[in-house]
Amino acid sequence: MRILLINPPYRALTIHGMGPQVPLGMLSIGGPLIDAGHDVALLNAEQAMLSETEIVRRVHAFAPDVVMTGHSGSSPAHLTVLRMLSAIKKAASHLVTVYGGVYPSFHAQAILETAPQVDIIVRGEGEAVVVRLAEALAARQELTGVDGISSRDEHGRIFETPSAPVIRDLDACRVAWELIDDWDRHRCWGLGRSAIIQFSRGCPHRCSYCGQREFWVRWRHRDPVRLADEIAMLHRRHGVNFITFADENPTTNVRQWRRFLEEMSARAVPVALTAAMRASDICRDAELLPLYRKAGFCAILVGIETTDATIIERVGKDSSATVDSEAIRLLRKNGIIAIATHVAGLGDEGWISRWRAFRGMVRYDPDLVNVMYATPHDWTRFGAETAHLDVVEPDMSRWDFRHQVLKTSRLKPWQLFLAVKLTELALHIRPRVLWRTAFHPDAEMRRQLRWCLWNAAKVWRAEIVDFKCFGRTAKSRFARTGESQFFNSGRTVTRGTGCGHTRSA
Repeated sequence: MRILLINPPYRALTIHGMGPQVPLGMLSIGGPLIDAGHDVALLNAEQAMLSETEIVRRVHAFAPDVVMTGHSGSSPAHLTVLRMLSAIKKAASHLVTVYGGVYPSFHAQAILETAPQVDIIVRGEGEAVVVRLAEALAARQELTGVDGISSRDEHGRIFETPSAPVIRDLDACRVAWELIDDWDRHRCWGLGRSAIIQFSRGCPHRCSYCGQREFWVRWRHRDPVRLADEIAMLHRRHGVNFITFADENPTTNVRQWRRFLEEMSARAVPVALTAAMRASDICRDAELLPLYRKAGFCAILVGIETTDATIIERVGKDSSATVDSEAIRLLRKNGIIAIATHVAGLGDEGWISRWRAFRGMVRYDPDLVNVMYATPHDWTRFGAETAHLDVVEPDMSRWDFRHQVLKTSRLKPWQLFLAVKLTELALHIRPRVLWRTAFHPDAEMRRQLRWCLWNAAKVWRAEIVDFKCFGRTAKSRFARTGESQFFNSGRTVTRGTGCGHTRSA
């Protein structure tokens, strides 16, 4: 079959900092499909932000039998996917459209009830499912025999097959790197070409705000040797110099993780690495951190969602202020940039809570801070726990962790936005941060810190412009999108906030 994989034209505000990244999800299903004998192509509409007209033109040019799509920004990209598939179906109604990802996996029934442009939804990880699905479509078999999908029968009735088993051998499903037609379009960290890769899937922890455990089901990992070989291949064959790990928790198995670090060190591949990790794992690996650095790690995103001990316990983070601050100290000691994540809105925010959060982050002293907003996805425990709270942002395309979603009783949306932006500014212009950025004794570290600070500033500015402009365009924007496909039906949507915004962030 001829199968066109489309990465939809959706971009989060973080594009201003990191730049367009490779669509790992599309590449991951592309490999097994190619190996199964199908004619597969990738249309990366996100990279060039293609219009719907141009997407339809390119679909016609390739003349596929099936269009498959999905996006790593699953919830906020949902409306973009629906509009794109609607345009494709209007121009070529005979095409089979397949939609996968986190959001459609948990809302398959609702999507199929309201979106006729979606023919099939793949639930959960898709590598094995899409191969079996393509086989059934090519043979014109009943789709009820394909595990892991939701669709409609010949009478239009929605059916859902049993969930597909998790993929135990992640190395059996290769990533189709050959589908990237121009690696120069994917650049990051000031080092040139970049890629995204996975060592593991899933997470054994149960933080209330995260739904990765529900999606991936169980933690699994790739063979450390084969992963190191793949990174070396990306550098040698495609000139990749920077790798971001897409893992939720890559360091779960310390023995396998150490093996990967040793393999990377032995190869001496000049590729810079970055990943998100738990502070407790960094402290656990204190003696391994020199090996982290030797393997190529230049920066680590440390999950410090809150500095409030009560909230840490409530969300099930299984950490503490002592552990969090020690992790940052250890990273700095070993020449690795510490980027701390912080989540606003896990509690009912007020000026005092924002001040305490700022003081807590000052004590931790990270090199950079990435502030996000609590987002109540209804497949998470946090979503259920906050179901009684009003929502100030009904537009799901803005459920991207860069915009406020939940209403706070003590701060209006513009006030929380102001508090967050001032916190970010104050943390990044502290004398310690500026001194390290300007005069760090390691020249490469100094360059990396400057790159990070400059690109964080671009995102910070973009969020201010976005907040300022959205108040003037919200009314027409909601009319154009037909409101949101808001499946959190138990929630109350609050409109008309303090400064005329239909949103907050």
